[in-house]
Amino acid sequence: MMFSTTETLIYPKNKYLNQQIFTRRSIIPVSNDVLWRIDRGIVRTLTWNEDGTYITLGYWSLGDIVGYPLSKVNPYQIECLTSVEATLIPPHLWHEEIKALLHHIQQTEELLSILHRKPTSLKLWKFLVWLSEKFGRDIEQGKLIDLNLTHQEISEVLNTTRVTVTRLLQKFEEEGKISRHRRSIVLNLQSQLTSISSKN
Repeated sequence: MMFSTTETLIYPKNKYLNQQIFTRRSIIPVSNDVLWRIDRGIVRTLTWNEDGTYITLGYWSLGDIVGYPLSKVNPYQIECLTSVEATLIPPHLWHEEIKALLHHIQQTEELLSILHRKPTSLKLWKFLVWLSEKFGRDIEQGKLIDLNLTHQEISEVLNTTRVTVTRLLQKFEEEGKISRHRRSIVLNLQSQLTSISSKN
């Protein structure tokens, strides 16, 4: 289900709306004058092109601010990758979220820089490291990325094919750069970037 970016949301003056709960894979409604603070869970922001191909704009979690006013990309969607608790923030309270807004800009530019890396193997590795820093937790085997992304979703971020992502992940696993923990990826961050093959 998709929501129009011009949808009007009603909120009381001088205070936050009550925290709202969204289920996994649900869509958080967007508006021209509303931002959301993520209090629990993980979301991704995305758009899509004329042929319906999804373009991921970012991944966001605890403390992050998301919303159409930060992007102006149209269409724009906020998808819940887990169950999510979020607080709606009206414009007169945006000034209280300056730190989170600056963090949003920094993360967006960091992800953008990763997407311009070459070859694709290096781009994928850098993306996995970025995910591990944002969503990772230390376990005995390394850094576990506590976010289950499909190979298709990763390919949408990196502007490559699912087949390429699958092949490179298998190669990383054979080389000991990553391992599997249930359905999640564990990074061996001792691996040197220079050891990643320059072949896609």
